[in-house]
Amino acid sequence: MLLDQITKANDIKKISPKDLKPLAAEIRQFLIESISKTGGHLGSNLGAVELTMALHLELDFPEDKLIWDVGHQSYTHKLLTGRKDGFAELRKYGGLSGFPKRKESDSDCFETGHSSTSISAGLGLVKARDLRGESHTVISVIGDGSLTGGMAYEALNNAAHLETNFIIILNDNNMSISENVGGVSKYLNSIRTADAYLDIKEGVYNNLMNVPKYGDKMVRGIQRTKKAFKQLVIPGMFFEDMGIRYMGTVDGHDIAKMVRLIRESRRINQAVLIHVMTQKGKGFSPAERHPARFHGAEPFDIETGLPTMQRVANYTDVFSTVMVKLASRDERVVAITAAMPDGTGLKRFRNMYPDRFFDVGIAEEHAVTFAAGLAAGGLVPIVAIYSSFLQRSYDQILHDVCIQNLPVVFAIDRAGLVGSDGETHQGIFDLSFLSSIPNMHIMAPKNKWELSDMLKFAVGFGAPVAIRYPRGEAYSGLAEYRKPISLGRAEVIYEEADICLIAVGSMVKEAEVIRKAIKEAGYCCSLINARFVKPIDEELILKASQVHKLLVTMEENVSSGGFGEKVLRLLTDIEAGVKLLSIAIPDDYVEHGNVEILKKEIGIDNETIIAEILRLAGAELKK
Repeated sequence: MLLDQITKANDIKKISPKDLKPLAAEIRQFLIESISKTGGHLGSNLGAVELTMALHLELDFPEDKLIWDVGHQSYTHKLLTGRKDGFAELRKYGGLSGFPKRKESDSDCFETGHSSTSISAGLGLVKARDLRGESHTVISVIGDGSLTGGMAYEALNNAAHLETNFIIILNDNNMSISENVGGVSKYLNSIRTADAYLDIKEGVYNNLMNVPKYGDKMVRGIQRTKKAFKQLVIPGMFFEDMGIRYMGTVDGHDIAKMVRLIRESRRINQAVLIHVMTQKGKGFSPAERHPARFHGAEPFDIETGLPTMQRVANYTDVFSTVMVKLASRDERVVAITAAMPDGTGLKRFRNMYPDRFFDVGIAEEHAVTFAAGLAAGGLVPIVAIYSSFLQRSYDQILHDVCIQNLPVVFAIDRAGLVGSDGETHQGIFDLSFLSSIPNMHIMAPKNKWELSDMLKFAVGFGAPVAIRYPRGEAYSGLAEYRKPISLGRAEVIYEEADICLIAVGSMVKEAEVIRKAIKEAGYCCSLINARFVKPIDEELILKASQVHKLLVTMEENVSSGGFGEKVLRLLTDIEAGVKLLSIAIPDDYVEHGNVEILKKEIGIDNETIIAEILRLAGAELKK
């Protein structure tokens, strides 16, 4: 195999030009076979194979610097820098990351996971290069979906003033995770048809040159007005007018053309944007037909493209169903997503209520302030965003929603540990950063029925509300416990003595298992479903502190600023004599890997929790 000849960075330069096309085919086949077993980001990587090869043919690693926006299209880059053998453990604990990772390779110069950051990072690397008197090339690759994020334009505006080389490659496949929307998408579509200008130019010049006597003079006249003509006809002049040299469009699957264009761009002492056209999912027909499905794929059957694992109903499905019901009952209900109608479960809502559905592109900050405007206008907006992406809109939540106490509902999907995507995607900070904001109210459901009840409560509440729920199967246990939702009130599930477990959201399911083990060890054990993280049920917690020797808080959030800290503060203020054990994620970033393995590594798995509770219980109950 040609791919076996690449064991380290820059080995691709030893491959004969006639073998580059077969190498691209080998890379695609390798990616399809590997990701069919491990899962991962398939469509974006299949589309960027030749683009990555061209970059590696022209650049020298690790001297030159390459930044991948979001980073989920970096698999070919990993292969071409000698990490092929690591793909068997892709996205597994201790294995190869699905994103660029500096500690994994010195050819990964910057870690990415969220959208629209690569141009800013690249610009920083350019300035660092120049200040240090170095001469290497810096290239930022950004997708057309990421170009809908406002941060990208802040960086472009800054890059336009450069008088030194900086290359930006726009990888345009007309997709982000779902199909792109908005003005940027329309603008790029117009660039894709800009070949019409070139045809017009060539036809006009040829015809005029054939005009006797005056033809040459007419051509020179047109050449004097060429720039104005280009501004009128070529959409790419938007970048030119900013001060960024625009080059393109170029076929992103033509290696020779891209190498030539990259080489030319390296000689230009200003910011250059190369517009590359690629096909998401190229070379695998199921991914070509269903690019959104193969953005982040579970293990699948190569022949059919269908998942090999049986799908179970998850919390996103529950949210999807409830949203449609809420909209049918209340015309004020509207839904907002940041380029993820499928991932957040809003596809059905969009199909049934298109006028009340808003996809704002990869622009979480805008999504939140837009929602604030909708709420100020008398509507009830529900903003569905993954926990890790909600971090990007902290200021807008504080400044535009909560200061005005507007009735915006935040449906926070993928809260807690999400596993294989790693540090950039773990949803383990939302309880902490949202709790710091006055007027914010935070809930977490114990099961699928409670998610439904909390959404209904939030829509009628009239103030900012956040509901966080995890990735994965929707828990259907404890269905008999369904007391009405009341602001700041927890729910007692089992009431005994000795030990009291106070669990938040997804940890209620774990608390059931833990309680059973504690009782088998001979202790009495109560279980409280916290329901609210802000405000907490102070009355019930104080009561529990009076009748138990040990309180145990359980949450899938970092300890700093989390639920356990709130309970500790309350108990400290009243000088309660009860012992408190806070089970939470350590204040650190959590690697990629299977969620159960990660829980064990950070000490919040059931076995570790049970052992710690029994150790403390033995000491406390003997007093």
